[in-house]
Amino acid sequence: MGSTKFPKRYVIVILTFICTCVCYIERVGFSIAYTFAADAAGVNQSRKGTILSTFYYGYACSQIPGGWAAQKIGGRRVLLFSFLLWSLTSALLPLDPNRVMVLVIARLLVGVAQGFIFPSIHTVLGQWVPPHERSRSVSLTTSGMYLGAAAGTLVLPSLVKLRGPQAVFPSEAALGAMWSLLWFKYSSDPPRSEHPKATAAGFGESLLPIKGSQKVKVVNGGHSGKTVKIPWKKIILSLPVWAIVVNNFTFHYALYVLMNWLPTYFELGLQLSLQEMGSSKMMPYLNMFVFSNIGGVIADQWITRRILSVTRTRKVLNTIGFLVASFALIALPLFRTSGGAVFCSSVALGFLALGRAGFAVNHMDIAPRYAGIVMGVSNTAGTLAGIVGVELTGQLLEAAKAANLDLSSPESWRAVFFIPGFLCILSSFVFLVFSTGERVFD
Repeated sequence: MGSTKFPKRYVIVILTFICTCVCYIERVGFSIAYTFAADAAGVNQSRKGTILSTFYYGYACSQIPGGWAAQKIGGRRVLLFSFLLWSLTSALLPLDPNRVMVLVIARLLVGVAQGFIFPSIHTVLGQWVPPHERSRSVSLTTSGMYLGAAAGTLVLPSLVKLRGPQAVFPSEAALGAMWSLLWFKYSSDPPRSEHPKATAAGFGESLLPIKGSQKVKVVNGGHSGKTVKIPWKKIILSLPVWAIVVNNFTFHYALYVLMNWLPTYFELGLQLSLQEMGSSKMMPYLNMFVFSNIGGVIADQWITRRILSVTRTRKVLNTIGFLVASFALIALPLFRTSGGAVFCSSVALGFLALGRAGFAVNHMDIAPRYAGIVMGVSNTAGTLAGIVGVELTGQLLEAAKAANLDLSSPESWRAVFFIPGFLCILSSFVFLVFSTGERVFD
């Protein structure tokens, strides 16, 4: 692998980047297509919130099983299976706001399929990426989410206008099928995957800090051949794991509320047409793409040059990202022009993405061998945030209407954005106190 000019692990990282990009094109695409169809059919905001949140119920169910399957079967295989499943479901989905049960079942199935993706990705990256490249590799991979959201927000409203909302789904399914072919052809298990040390921590494990006196047991100069059991109890009771869980919940609460309800905020809150906004509506997600990669590069530079320890690097970036995002979220309803709202939402999402160089990479710091499992646990919390946040937002807007408030009024949206802003402050404090960059799980 070292003899090639373009190492295979870079191919893996690029493919996982494209993977997350396509996944978020699908998520944004459903939100845009369903919002268009539901508004045309006169569906109320509460029911919209219920349908939009259905995906996350299925997504939550498969996070921990996804981590387990990736650990036992292999992240590469599980990732391919999940992509094929959601692509097929999306291709066959009929978009009719009045066929509620069909939409619920389809979104549940897509959610279950996509729930396997991120635990599988973390398992694959944990095998392929050495510790000194983890921050930028994970940041690049996850930044695909934001580039996909930006691309979907830019292109799909025009597709809906020209071909109708149903046209979104076969287009997304085609992207999923093309990625599956690329993954099948170019991905592989690490060449040293038969050695437990390689699968546990990737290359250069000696660079990993190990907490306390924990050491890897060896027999006759080699790694013990005994199958390691997943330490579920230790994972569940670990405060550093809970620090990641709390921040994952907050990050996804803010992200999913904005992803699912920002189109409604532009359309009803600011009386703007998504089609007429042009490229400006993609700026919040494009900003996430940029800041996510900036955070990854900064983190790796600080760690490799020994400017800061791994622990302090994670805490500094997480705290800065979440605190700035909190102020931007709370201030968002005060901006009543398209430029102001786009700027404020861009700052909020951009600095949230910067914070991912703190909590999101921390899975591999504390548990490289079980990165997929810990990711499954924390992403379950992030998915619950999608269920709670997206549906609660619909109920808050219906409550505002019941109180005779117009949805174009900033008062109708104040609670919607204040809740994730407050959660950002709370979760940054939790991470500051309880997180660590040292290896916790042997």
